[in-house]
Order: sequence, then C-alpha cells, then structure tokens
Amino acid sequence: MSENFRLNNGLEFPKIGFGTYKADFNSIVNAIENGARYLDTASFYDTEKLIAQAVKATGIKRGEIILASKIWKTEMGYENTIKAFNRTLENLETDYLDVYMIHWPVSDILNLSTWQAMEDLYSQGKIRALGLSNFLPYHAETLLSKCKIVPSVAQFEFHPGHTQTFALNYYREDNILVQAWSPLARGRVFDDKLIRELSDKYNKTQAQICIRFCIQEGVMPLPRASTVERVKEMFECLEFEIEEYDMLRIENMPPIGWGGEHPDRERVKI
Repeated sequence: MSENFRLNNGLEFPKIGFGTYKADFNSIVNAIENGARYLDTASFYDTEKLIAQAVKATGIKRGEIILASKIWKTEMGYENTIKAFNRTLENLETDYLDVYMIHWPVSDILNLSTWQAMEDLYSQGKIRALGLSNFLPYHAETLLSKCKIVPSVAQFEFHPGHTQTFALNYYREDNILVQAWSPLARGRVFDDKLIRELSDKYNKTQAQICIRFCIQEGVMPLPRASTVERVKEMFECLEFEIEEYDMLRIENMPPIGWGGEHPDRERVKI
C-alpha cells in the first residue's frame, strides 16, 4: 500500500490522522511529537486554540501540519460561513486551512449556500480541500449535483461492526476519501470475540486491529490518544497487515458499537 492517501484534487494525506474532540493540550503535543501530522478539529470541539498552542510548543512548521476544521450547524449560510471560517483561522493562528468541512447537514438551501462560500474560499487559496461530515448519500446528492468543486473528503462514523457500506461505496465512486470518526467505537468493540481473536492472532491490541482495518478499507482513521504509548501504538498500525480472509470476516461482523449519532435523529444515549 502507498504511504499516503491521494485526494481527488491531487493532495496527499497520511494514512492516520489525529482526532481532537475532547483532547487536552498535553495529548495534542504528545501526538505531534510522536508523528501525528494531520489534526482534525471543529469549531464545536473548542480545541482550535489548543491546537495552535500545541503546534507552537512543538516547534513544527505550519507547512508540515495538516489542519482540518468544520463549520457548525448554527454558523452556516454564505456570510456566516465566511465569518466562521475567519474565526477558525484566528483560533488556529494560520492564514489557510488544509481541509474545511460542513460538520452536519442541515437543509439543502443552507448546505448549498455554505458550500458556495467554501468554494469561493477554496478558489482564493484559503482552503486546500473541501469536505462533508456526517452526510449520508441522500444528504450529499443535491450538493454533489450542483457544486462546482467536488468534495475531496467525507467523514462519518466507521469502525468494525458499523461500516456504513452503502455510504462508503457512494463516496468511492467520486474518489472522495472517507475518514472515520470513532474508528475504535469508543472501545465498544474491544470485547467482540472476533476482534479479540484477531488481536491474539496478529499480536496486536484490539485498537490496532480496528485502525488497521480502516486503513486497508481505504478509509483514513482519526483516532484519539491521551498518552505517548497510545500514540505510538497508533502508528505501529502501519507496520502490519490483516489477511484478506480476516478482513472479510470483519466486514461481515454483526452490527456493534454504533455511537448513537445520526444526522436525522436525536442523539441516542448508549
């Protein structure tokens, strides 16, 4: 497998990103110092300023870090998007974003006006790639039929036991890179008998099996880790491969580990 994922606009991203939802300053620093170069945030996460501080503390140059953020539901619409984007730039202490996404679908009208603003920012060189988060195919259909710039990234919950195969294949048709939030299912799949069996077989942790599964599916995982050991464990997933037969077994696991988030329903507490 190649070292990076190649986007439909020619950019390349590493095989593993780092999620910053509920992350603190030290965990972000640990991630950067131990190899993380793709940092995923959102205005809703309230970690943009922490990321700026962490990048500054590590001394890593801006050009070596890939910064991705998202616009929240209440910030959408053409003018509001421009304002929200500029706040994000200010928070991250940068003059451009590598990736900017709509965090959740709202209505076709708001989705399209927000996307138009993002396309304009992209054309101005302020965003290097555009994306959608939590858009199932029927949410994306209108936008994809009317947009001038096709998304390069689509992000949704993806992990063993919840692969959302229809959505995955839908985005693959346009060579849109799928990113997995909650690739470890918040640990809910760690006790599954197949995941445990494969953990023993490959002498890897259950978390590593989940991350490696994503990578081999052509999906970019965005795990979160709070310690140096866990960050190193993440990147060790680049050093082994799951056999095809075992990949098929994971793909056909019964549903398990869903996080309770659906763009059209109230959050289910699990």
